[in-house]
Amino acid sequence: MTTHKIAIFAGDGIGPEVVREGLKVLSAVAELDGFKLETHEYPFCSEHYLKTNELMPESIWDDLRQFDAIFLGAIGDPRVEVGLVERAIIAGIRFKLDLYINLRPIKLYSETQCPLKNKSCADIDMVIVRENTEGIYTALGGIMKKGTADEIAIAESVWTKKGCRRAIKYAFEIARKRNKDKKVTLIDKANAVRAMDIWTRTFEEIGVDYPDITRDHAYIDAACMWMIKNPEWFDVAVTDNMFGDIITDLGAMIQGGMGIAASGNIHPGQVSMFEPIHGSAPKYSGKNVASPIAAIMAASMMLDFLGEASGSARIEQAVTQLLSDGSIPSLDAHSGLKTDQIGDLVARAVTDIAVKA
Repeated sequence: MTTHKIAIFAGDGIGPEVVREGLKVLSAVAELDGFKLETHEYPFCSEHYLKTNELMPESIWDDLRQFDAIFLGAIGDPRVEVGLVERAIIAGIRFKLDLYINLRPIKLYSETQCPLKNKSCADIDMVIVRENTEGIYTALGGIMKKGTADEIAIAESVWTKKGCRRAIKYAFEIARKRNKDKKVTLIDKANAVRAMDIWTRTFEEIGVDYPDITRDHAYIDAACMWMIKNPEWFDVAVTDNMFGDIITDLGAMIQGGMGIAASGNIHPGQVSMFEPIHGSAPKYSGKNVASPIAAIMAASMMLDFLGEASGSARIEQAVTQLLSDGSIPSLDAHSGLKTDQIGDLVARAVTDIAVKA
């Protein structure tokens, strides 16, 4: 029997609550599909920092490389300097483990959840490939003469040929596997930021090796517009770190909201991290009202990464069914269902699907 070793960072706010439900559904799938989960929870989060003044010890990076995947809830606490713990944990994991792909499926599972007029589930089914370790998030730069009238802030964005190549190649491979339009759209702003021509040129160079895949291009401002007006135009899109961060939140809204949006931080063949993209939502912490669906969908992505395609598909099918028949009426904290009730519904639906099959 296969055993998958999973590192858990439950995190802050609603993180522990949604992670609990994600693990509940994973356990149901593991029992059905005949694999085991070996989990180890790490304490690092804002609460841990406030108690110990410790963020992430250097020893943890070698530890994490021994796992098959990392499951993260949410990080962030208003009592701590903005971004401090997030940079240490989320960015730390991405950069230290070289998780160079941020994979964001944007898929509508029920038309009742879509804010766009006259758009169907078939219209909203795309994948955004976000380069995850470069761009402006490298934190090169700084602030000079802070707090004075002469204050200067400088931030540098860095793109390497290697970084562009591996993200773009990954996007073409995803498009080749997907049963859709076989199209990859490059999203950049090379008309205004000329250094982004490295993306444009690399996209064309790699595209030659994929004659079966159609190449398309959109500047980031136009891409945001088209994602709302004509989301059906997108199959796979690839973009840089910051633009990917922005446009995937827009994508979350058209698929039903942050309550269903999940992502994978991936280095193919190595330990990778999976998480809901919503924040820690401290105002809902401990109230058992936050939707765990995004965490459950992150668990589904994790299973697919681990080679458990059947279990991943079971979860997606269960969520689709529950949203379509109204068992889960909304994807926010006002659905009328408790967090653990939603987890129970999905776990039960996963089992029912297996029985019917």
